[in-house]
Amino acid sequence: MFSLADQLLVLVLLINFISLGTSRLIFSIRAVAVQGVILGILPGLMHPFSWHLVGITIVIIAVKGFVIPMLLSRAVRSAEIKREFEPFLGYVPTLLLGAIFAALSFGFAGKLPMLPEHQYYMFVPASIATLMTGFLVLTTRRKAISQVIGYLVMENGIFIFGLLLADAMPIMVEAGALLDLLVGTFVMGIVMNQISREFSSLDTSLLTSLKEE
Repeated sequence: MFSLADQLLVLVLLINFISLGTSRLIFSIRAVAVQGVILGILPGLMHPFSWHLVGITIVIIAVKGFVIPMLLSRAVRSAEIKREFEPFLGYVPTLLLGAIFAALSFGFAGKLPMLPEHQYYMFVPASIATLMTGFLVLTTRRKAISQVIGYLVMENGIFIFGLLLADAMPIMVEAGALLDLLVGTFVMGIVMNQISREFSSLDTSLLTSLKEE
């Protein structure tokens, strides 16, 4: 019988397919925001109650579920783009690859030597599948905002795996990871703003036409 944590991880996997199958950028951002909220809840299901844990949960939900999606939504409105019309790889092939990677993730995770208390959790396969989903979004989309979304999904996959190491991971490590993520998003926002201002487009494939004078 699935635990509540496993049920939430199944929801994370379903959100992965939403990210792969939708062309609407705002919808993708909202999906990643929901995924961030779910990841913020997971630590509270794995560890006994403490105010320290409550503080970390609030920070994770705030950053992953609200702050970063809000910044991306603002970037979408500023750039006046709504959809990813011409990805490098179509949505149906991307979804098929995502399903294949998800299946392979479960097969690979089943062969890994894990602690007895972790053997029946879905953290490892969900982590690998989410990481590969982010990689697919990052490499198959043209728009810079879509690529940022792929980067966020990849970070979510790393975060899921890190939950298994939470007992041995100092809190400053996770705080540093969230700070890196936030700073990375700010940097990508600046890059997207400059691309949009100079080329009136956020299609990163157009950058290949740049030539040195």
